[in-house]
Amino acid sequence: MSIVVIGSSFVDLKGYPQGEYDPRGRNAGRIEEVQGGVARNVAEDIAAAGGDPRLVSLVDPSSAGAGVLAHLRERGMDTSFVRPSENGMGTWLAVFDDKGDVAASISRRPDLRPIARILAEEGEAVFRRAECVLLELDLEEETLEPAFRLAEEHGVPVYAAVSVMSIALSRRAFLPRTGLFVCNREEMGLLFDGEPEGLAPEELAERLQRHLRREGIPAMAVTLGEEGSVWATREGEKGVCPAVPAPVADTTGAGDAFFAGTCLALRRGKTLREACAVGARLAAAVVATKLNVAPDTAPEVLGL
Repeated sequence: MSIVVIGSSFVDLKGYPQGEYDPRGRNAGRIEEVQGGVARNVAEDIAAAGGDPRLVSLVDPSSAGAGVLAHLRERGMDTSFVRPSENGMGTWLAVFDDKGDVAASISRRPDLRPIARILAEEGEAVFRRAECVLLELDLEEETLEPAFRLAEEHGVPVYAAVSVMSIALSRRAFLPRTGLFVCNREEMGLLFDGEPEGLAPEELAERLQRHLRREGIPAMAVTLGEEGSVWATREGEKGVCPAVPAPVADTTGAGDAFFAGTCLALRRGKTLREACAVGARLAAAVVATKLNVAPDTAPEVLGL
């Protein structure tokens, strides 16, 4: 059984200062290029944790796109539904401070509309033997609708994350059709028209549950950085999951890893509380590297 992952592939350009970062000055340092994109990261994280991802995405018809495909195949992933397309890959440019946090960034979004054509032409092949679907909620509606429809026809749950929340807000009508939606605290504020500053995680979990009941969303998990995460269901469960301590090399991709680990754990029979703990462990593995994805991690280390 495969986990279908639908969404973007990026090339990330990362700048790291040699010493203390000066936001108003010139900073000597180094620039690194790594593969990124929410869906691409999530698929590789699932593979690293012992899952079997099937990626539905696009790459540029260039050497960079060929490099992405070669890397994914080396990782043992099914790339049958990753197609070359003009402007198929995005670019993310980020500058990090000396603590490993993003100080400034800018991105060029890819044109992901051809994914809808992949689903229209080969949807049955994509979803054959799928155990769940993970996707980016800010995909075009003409892509989201067939993805949800195919998942519902095949009786598999859809779990959603987000790349750009300002775009995803216009797709919120799909949220009641998800089994789980994962975002960060800032994105939760945008989704639910703001949250007061300074709320303790326990208070935030309580508010989250009220939002879910009002909006009809089955379940959500919200990442809080060093404070861990909170989770809730509209049926009445809620809780706080502490972060797993790790030396911080680069925080990029931690949210994607949390999403991947949590969803994989749910498919392995874990409760949402237990699944968030698995996601936290996988996120910690990413934070400790300068890559966007987790290194290969034994399932027993993750609690799987």
